[in-house]
Amino acid sequence: MKIFYSLLIASFFCNALCANDSIALRRISDNILLHGTCYDNLRTLCKDIGHRLSGSPQSEAAVAWGAQALRDAGADTVWLQPVYVPKWVRGKESLQVRSGKSGVYRDVPVLSLGNSTGTDGRVLELQVIMVHSFEELEKLPDAQVKGKIVFYNYRFRQDFVTTFHGYGDAVKYRSQGPNRASAKGAAAIVIRSVSSAPDDKPHTGMTSYADSVRPIPAVAIGNTTANDLEAACKKGTVHVRLQSECRMEEPALSWNVIGEIRGSVYPEEIIVAGGHLDSWDVGDGAHDDGAGCVQSIEVIRTFKALKLQPKRTVRAVLFMNEENGVKGGHAYADSAKARNERHIFALESDAGGFTPRGIGMNMPEEKKQKIRSYAPLFLPYGVYDFSQNGGGVDITPLGRQGVPLAGLIPDSQRYFDLHHAASDTFETVNHRELKLGAIAITGLVYLISEYGL
Repeated sequence: MKIFYSLLIASFFCNALCANDSIALRRISDNILLHGTCYDNLRTLCKDIGHRLSGSPQSEAAVAWGAQALRDAGADTVWLQPVYVPKWVRGKESLQVRSGKSGVYRDVPVLSLGNSTGTDGRVLELQVIMVHSFEELEKLPDAQVKGKIVFYNYRFRQDFVTTFHGYGDAVKYRSQGPNRASAKGAAAIVIRSVSSAPDDKPHTGMTSYADSVRPIPAVAIGNTTANDLEAACKKGTVHVRLQSECRMEEPALSWNVIGEIRGSVYPEEIIVAGGHLDSWDVGDGAHDDGAGCVQSIEVIRTFKALKLQPKRTVRAVLFMNEENGVKGGHAYADSAKARNERHIFALESDAGGFTPRGIGMNMPEEKKQKIRSYAPLFLPYGVYDFSQNGGGVDITPLGRQGVPLAGLIPDSQRYFDLHHAASDTFETVNHRELKLGAIAITGLVYLISEYGL
């Protein structure tokens, strides 16, 4: 209710004072919808380069593409910021399941979890022990778990309207699962994918190992296979054959890609719009996060196309290595601190290229109120929710330095159907929804470049 009244008051003042800003946002919208290049850029990134795991040849091709795209957009300056990134290689992998003593092994779709260790190419034949929670695992005697593969059968909760809440609830089994199972003597784990979709697409994503435990193989299966495995475990003994070649190699040199338009009045005050250039090594990395990258490039293109000279410096940053290390985000923040740069605002788009619904914020309340005062300007574009917290993984290191953070909030219903899966392809992105997200970001960057925070 408090936020409602704030927006009502903001609407009154905005009607009186913001006519020029309304015209500017309409110009931004018209230009992006009619002449925007973000959808074409996304097609090139996804179809000519493809998925882009940090340290891979595709990620390096994406760096060169990003730099050229920012030059083509008209950035005053474009540069590459070096960053060493972890290099994880998937290799071949397979999972076969057998129910009962007389059953035969059948192949099922599987993906190793990012940064996980493999089986060194060996086939591990393991009995499955199913649990539904960490609490259930902890109650089991170590002897009952030792040498087996733990199946974390935890479902993505469908009762959360905002699917990011469901993701936050379930993702701990991906991130902490290997450590918990290894501590009990397990030989490997398999998780029900952190996925909202009723399909059989496995979803990968980063896991990690504590120094105190032995690294064990960790894989994910899709929801349909997980349902079948659950039913088989309830009936009797189940065995699997697991083989994977995934491994960590030596860190590789890569780059963040940065382009900027220098501010005309307060060039020392920097505004960032960004996304992450890397993706997992399945699908096209279209929603995660090709969409955020091309929307950030679109900010630069639109300012130049409309001859909008920002009073403050506007940067588009394509971060490297969000998925399995956040090395690019830390490198950017470290450089900003070392160079004594003054960042006044940073926004990340990393929630998919779907229809924008709002802007989340992580900043002091008085700055939130400043941004909320602009909310009526965004209503014609379907952007109404300025009530949530928000930011982004790559800009979080900037936030620790006191920089106000924000994140684009697209409609969340389909994101975790595709997230970290082979189904995250260019074809699943709608060109108008992608452009509407770019309009929201560009409009907010324009207002902050004009009035600061």
